[in-house]
Amino acid sequence: MKKLLIFLMALVTLAVSTPTFAAKRSIMELPLFERAVLIIKKFETLHKPKHWPYVGYGHQVQPGEPYRRGCQLTEAQADAQLRKDLAKFCALYSQYGKDSVLLGALAYNCGPGVVNKSTVLKKLKHGDRNIFKSYTSHCHYKGKFHAQLHQRRLTEFAALFN
Repeated sequence: MKKLLIFLMALVTLAVSTPTFAAKRSIMELPLFERAVLIIKKFETLHKPKHWPYVGYGHQVQPGEPYRRGCQLTEAQADAQLRKDLAKFCALYSQYGKDSVLLGALAYNCGPGVVNKSTVLKKLKHGDRNIFKSYTSHCHYKGKFHAQLHQRRLTEFAALFN
């Protein structure tokens, strides 16, 4: 019951805090990819230069990319980078159909290495769709439980898993 209340609070918070939904639209009316973009934006927020080597909405700068220390991406640049990264991660898991967006969102935050070793992926490979506990267990930072990450996982699961 507590998890259900947390989930509902997460959806309401996301819907209320996103300008796109000012016209009383539900996040569930959007395609899965767009839902994932909104969730990532909500939880990552636009990174400042002090967050280097992360820019935009949590993009980790890779060698050879044009970003320099101290740069601040505009919202449009950050949105474009987020969509490019998320599309790349979703493509890694395209064989999982509609679940590719959920796996892509997890990979965006944790990295594909973590996802590839996860119980979530193993269960989905074997056709087991009972992944709630496995998915929401990805809420630790530096070995410790992180409430905001748990909230993020609950929101992602509720909005992206069918």
